Amino acid sequence: MKTVNEILKLKGSDVFSVSPDTTVYDALRIMADKQIGALLVVDEGEVSGIMSERDYARKVILQGKLSKDTLVREIMSPRVLFVTKEQSTEDCMALMINKRIRHLPVFENERLAGLISIGDVVKAVIDEKEFTIDQLVNYITGKPNLKQ
Repeated sequence: MKTVNEILKLKGSDVFSVSPDTTVYDALRIMADKQIGALLVVDEGEVSGIMSERDYARKVILQGKLSKDTLVREIMSPRVLFVTKEQSTEDCMALMINKRIRHLPVFENERLAGLISIGDVVKAVIDEKEFTIDQLVNYITGKPNLKQ
């Protein structure tokens, strides 16, 4: 079973963040430039929320607000769930599905160590299943699976 630590080793531990006083427009620009779907909101060195594309769609666009006039603090999700590096991909997937979230900050010893998305978790689960299938094919046929 893969762990969050293994996901971070592959994808890296870069985390992009903004302050609560950043305009939504500037936050969206960062998200577009970095090709990411969420930003952590950090206030005085502490994670105080998360802003996602979903927050933007529901709390700015649908309410007729302007992104250049709206601050991140007005639309961010203040309750941030997180995981540790030791947790399994299955733990993460269950949490994301049950809480209907797409991004999870990763903490290690009370320090931010990364951010994973539902896409990262799904990829890790699929990779693990493909490995298992390859091993079973090899066992059954006596030959390595060369489909790769």
